[in-house]
Amino acid sequence: MPELTRQVLALLAAEPKLRPADMARRLSLSEWELVSRLPSELIFTLPGSVAQQVLERVSEWGRVTTIIEVAGSIFEVKAPIPSGRAGYGYYNLQAEFGELDGHLKLDAVANISLQSKPHRGKEAYAIVFYDEQGHTIFKIYLGRDERGVLFPEQVTQFNALKELKHV
Repeated sequence: MPELTRQVLALLAAEPKLRPADMARRLSLSEWELVSRLPSELIFTLPGSVAQQVLERVSEWGRVTTIIEVAGSIFEVKAPIPSGRAGYGYYNLQAEFGELDGHLKLDAVANISLQSKPHRGKEAYAIVFYDEQGHTIFKIYLGRDERGVLFPEQVTQFNALKELKHV
């Protein structure tokens, strides 16, 4: 086992509640370098080439939480991911008022991870999109009801994304 993988696993064992982003900072790695070394029961990886397919599926799930972290600030949008269409080198979201809107440069997505790692003591699932340098572009966390319980149908649909590995 490579030394770096040993360091990642040791940190995970010592501080299992630490977010992958914080673990990566602690070890001076990109977040992708870190998550690609986590155990398979926590992380499932997909190629960036399936990003549009992932987004098309997620647009049918209902409310999720999209997170964009920039320079230590964290922006969250709790709303459905709108459907989109490709054009001019982007995947253009077709948002309703109050939904996440924008133009996603999908050819900048090099890798995707499906994370099943507890967050702050709660079961959590996230779809994380990474660029060529291993930096996070954005994250989509599964939605929760008013009691904080994950939507079970989203968990099922999340797990079904793993079939895209073979596309």
